This record gives sequence, structure tokens and C-alpha cells, in this order.
Amino acid sequence: MSNTLSPPPLRIGGASGFWGDSSLGAPQLVNSGLIDVLVFDYLAETTMAILASAQRKNPDAGYATDFVEAAMRQVLPEVVKRGIKVVSNAGGINPQSCARALAKLADELGVPVRIAVVEGDDVREALPALRAAAPGGQLSDLVGGHPVPDKLLSANAYLGAEPVARALAAGADVVITGRCVDSAVTLGPLIHHFGWTMDQFDQLAGGSLAGHIIECGCQATGGLFTDWDQVPDWAHIGYPIVDVASDGSFVVAKVPGTGGLISPATVGEQLLYEIGDPGAYLLPDVACDFRQVQIEQVGEHRVRVSGARGSAPPPSLKVSATTLVGWRVDGMTVIVGIDAVAKARRTGESLVERTREMILARGWGDFSATRVEVIGTETLYGPRATTAQLREVIVRVAVRHPKKEALELFTREKAAPGTSWSPGTTGPGGGRGGVSPQIVPCAFLIPRGAVQPVVRLGEQTLAVPMADTARPLAAPAALPDPAPWAMPAGPTRTVPLIQLAWGRSGDKGDLSNIGLIARRPEWLPLLWAQVTPEVVKAWFAHLVKGRVERYHLPGLHAMNLVMHQALEGGGPASLRLDPLGKGMAQMLLELPVQVPADWPV
Repeated sequence: MSNTLSPPPLRIGGASGFWGDSSLGAPQLVNSGLIDVLVFDYLAETTMAILASAQRKNPDAGYATDFVEAAMRQVLPEVVKRGIKVVSNAGGINPQSCARALAKLADELGVPVRIAVVEGDDVREALPALRAAAPGGQLSDLVGGHPVPDKLLSANAYLGAEPVARALAAGADVVITGRCVDSAVTLGPLIHHFGWTMDQFDQLAGGSLAGHIIECGCQATGGLFTDWDQVPDWAHIGYPIVDVASDGSFVVAKVPGTGGLISPATVGEQLLYEIGDPGAYLLPDVACDFRQVQIEQVGEHRVRVSGARGSAPPPSLKVSATTLVGWRVDGMTVIVGIDAVAKARRTGESLVERTREMILARGWGDFSATRVEVIGTETLYGPRATTAQLREVIVRVAVRHPKKEALELFTREKAAPGTSWSPGTTGPGGGRGGVSPQIVPCAFLIPRGAVQPVVRLGEQTLAVPMADTARPLAAPAALPDPAPWAMPAGPTRTVPLIQLAWGRSGDKGDLSNIGLIARRPEWLPLLWAQVTPEVVKAWFAHLVKGRVERYHLPGLHAMNLVMHQALEGGGPASLRLDPLGKGMAQMLLELPVQVPADWPV
């Protein structure tokens, strides 16, 4: 009989959910004494576009500067003192520059620290060969199937967690990556700590889910929660900690005494955030099945998450790329007084009309896209917008054009309404504002073998070949739908969906997903019968141009709705007021639902 004991659980704190997150998380977690590893997630498709724009101006830029100056400056001495490991994807499209900045800070603070960099995600040099090997000699964008542009500012494959684990095994104190999947900064330390092999797919899926839960910071501790009024003390909200066991199950917690709320609903909403098919959540290391995951309260502000299952990863990797498609200007003006809405709308339309004529007269061609929105009039609600009389609104005008000089003309003209047109034109800001490059993301697939991750630690260079575990994807095994629903005899009443479900929405390119969790398990059959893809498509007919798919998660008594062509391109490609789909769940939660009159809602 073996006397070998399993390693103790590993405690990982998630200090950042995006570039721009509060600097509160890192010191809160480090000083708590409750974590072994501190992880930061900074990257999204929009962020990659911002980093690509920054590097166009400065070759040393292209990484998330907040990681060094806003976070590590506060905690680096204490991190080293406590022996806490740090993993971050702050490297963006320039991880070596990020590492140099951190090394300079460490020297300034007099703190010895071993910094490893994970490289290999940048595939720009390989693109000619990849194009030549692709069907028809052309790579295709995952959204819409359009050819990938020939000129790309950046092209970064999503790496997995194994290089992070190898860097920690080599003795790194801090690991900085480029474009890995968000959950890899959490899964890497777990692989290293538990000695998981790359074919222990259930454990890899559980560790990936732990990473998915904390990758958005306080979204797991009550941030963006449907029942926001039940979440105490936003000002001091606690950042999430996962206490992960050797089987991949974990407990989600936060620092005692901090604000926020940890419950099955808050964590369940985060599980559903920005996923597609929950039975095939595809990562470089594992294909995850979250449909049978269960979340249970095990203490105050503590929930246990278990039941993730995994299988072999796909034979391809996703590449996140950016391309320059022109230039963009967004302008906003406040309109006050009688008929404010009509005055605002006329102001925006007149500004577009005037500047269009001016740029056409110069032979520069028309705008690529324009949008006029009157903020305050529920522009995203379409036919359900209210007609309340408003006396102060903001008119937003967004335009795109291939030529920078055309939009420089627009910025000069957009101040003219201040004295030319509507009475009550004003605003708290000053200046004309600037013209921004219109850098938009695209995504495509490449073979796993085309990528060679590398870890650099001091004088060491460690090649980390992609694990030979990939297999052709098979459709996940079908699960039964919720039990059929039949309305009981007797009176009924109409209630908004929010009284029956919690909901969270997010984006992936031009996709928007809405996860809905039944507030009571026995209510899911009714929701399944009434919140159908057809109903959702009709509810968002003014916004969603593609199909709507629906998936069942029996473990959570939940469904996931995936809406295609929902965001006018999404992220920086969209001129819409909500390009990331953050408000989609809020709008769906107003959907009228028929329930028995005696239901306790």
C-alpha cells in the first residue's frame, strides 16, 4: 500500500479581470495570507486591439502597463517575502518588454525575483506558410467565413497552461505570458502543483473552470450580479480565491471582511459568462463539459464547484489577430431643455450630413459607417423603448472612414453645434477629441503543430512542444431537455423573467451569449418551454441578425443562449452603444412570462 499523500489544495487569488481593473485586488489578496499563487488576467479581443495600436506608436509598448506600475509596485516585496508565485498574461503582444519593466521595478525596490517569459504565441512570421497550407490558399475568419486580411498588425495563437507549469518547475517566481487562454494562468500552477499529466482531462477541465471563474475578478464575488441590490459594500468588494483540490474540484471564497457576495447564483452566472456550447468549451489543453457542474453553498461566502468533465483538446488552435481598417471618431454633446430628444437627434443627423458633403467634395469618399444615438432614450431597446419626455440627453455620433484626414475634418466640425443649431447645447468636457485608428480583431484556426511555445528564464530557454493529446472533435453526448411543461389548470399571470431567473451576458466577437439560471430548479421546465430560441430571436429582432442556439445545463438548472451576428461585429469593430453585449441579459430579463397565479414569485 502506498503511503504517498496527495498534495494539499492550492489557493489561487484572481487580482484582475481586465486591463483597467481596480488596483485594490493585488494588495487585498497578498496581505490576506490566504493565497499561494496570485494571477492576473488582462487580455480580451478589444485589449489586443488597444495593445496593437499602442505598439504602432512605440515598439516598446504592447503590454498591460497596469500590471507593473499599478499592481506589482504595491505588492512585489510582500510577494517575495511570502513566497507567493505570480502568473499574468500582461505580456500582451510584447511580453519581453513587460518582463524588462518588471525587472527594472524589482531592481528599484531591491527585491530579487526570477521572471520567466512564455513566448511562441506570435505567429506573424508563420502566416505565409499557414496561408499556403490552408484550403484554397486562404485563411478564413471564424466569424462569417471571410478571408483573413493579408496585412495584420498582430496574430497571436491562444496558448495553453503547460508552458506556465514548466516555467514554475524551472524555478520562476513570476511568469509573464503573451496570448494564452484566460484560464491558463490558473491551470498552469495547478498542473505544476499537483503533477497532473496532460491527459488527465477531468482534472484539467476542473482547473480550467477554476480559472474561468476567477478570470474576471469580482464578477465571481457579486460583480454584475442580477440581484445587485443584495451585494453589500461595492467599495470594498472582495476579489476571488479558489481553493483547488487534486481532483479539480474547488471552493470559491474571498478575503473575510471584504464586500461582495459569494453564492451559487453569483458563481453560476460567472460560469455561464462568455461561453458557447457548455458541453464543448474548447481550450488548447482540454475540451471541457460544464453541463453537469454543480455549485453548492458550504459556508458563508464559500461555494464548492464540482463535476467538470474533460476530453481531448481539438487539433487546432485559435488565433486572435488585429488589422487596421481605417479611422474612427466618437463625439458626444449634451442637449438640455424642451424637446431635448428631437433637438439631439437633429443635431447628430445634421452633423453627419454636413461632414459627409464636405469629405465627398474633397474626393475622399463616404464614411465607412455612421451611427447617431441619443443616450437616455433607450436606443438599445428598439421597439420597446419608452417615450418618456426627457429634458437632458446626450447625442452620440460615431463615424468611421478609411482616411485619417477625413475624420480630422469631422473633429473640427463636431464642435460647431455649440453655437450653430440647437438651444441648450452644452457639455462638461472641452476640446475636440482625437482621431483613433480603427483596429479590429479577427480570429482563425491553425494546426497545433504550427506553434512552438518557449519559456525563457534568465539564460535558460525551454522548448515546450504542444502536448500530443489532441483528437478530432466529437459532438458532446446529448443530454435530455428539461421535463416537458404543461401549465396547470387555473388562472395565470404575467411576470418579468427576472422574477424567475438570474442572467448574465457577454461577447465573443460578433456573438453574444446569455446564461439563465432558474431561481428554483422546478421552474426550469417552464422557462425552457417559454424562453425558446424563436422567442429570444423575436425579442432581439432589432439587434440580432443571425440564429439563436440554446443549450441545457442540468447541473445548474440553467440554459445558455448563443446569439449570432448580435453585436454589429462586436468590440472595437462595432459602433453600437453596447458593443460587448453587457446589457443583453438585462433586456431579456424583462421578457414577459406566463406562470400559474399561485406561484410564489
